[in-house]
Amino acid sequence: MKPFAILTLLASAAALASCQSQPRELRQMSSAPQATGVEGSWVDPNGIVSTFAGGTFSTRTTDTNQLLASGNYVNVSPTLVEINMTSLVRNIQSKVNCALATPSQLNCTTDSGAQFSLTRRA
Repeated sequence: MKPFAILTLLASAAALASCQSQPRELRQMSSAPQATGVEGSWVDPNGIVSTFAGGTFSTRTTDTNQLLASGNYVNVSPTLVEINMTSLVRNIQSKVNCALATPSQLNCTTDSGAQFSLTRRA
């Protein structure tokens, strides 16, 4: 092959290589990190906001930010959380077990058997 033809082929290959999309690892690093575990704010269908932060738990109203319940939580496994809380409205202590069904949905059962779901707040 002539040197000019070889240079043309190399230049074409370099041009095509530069058109390739980013490697998968770079695309994943550039996207926003997905939340893991229960840390953060969650909301129930009635608009009540529950917050999990560093082992402490609280539930507040959205309109007046009034504290309804507080306590602590323990991660039993990566997808299971046990909450020990005191309801300030009823003045009772209770235990709630929650399972992380998806990164944005938490399904909970109280010690009396009542069930409810929370959705992660954006």
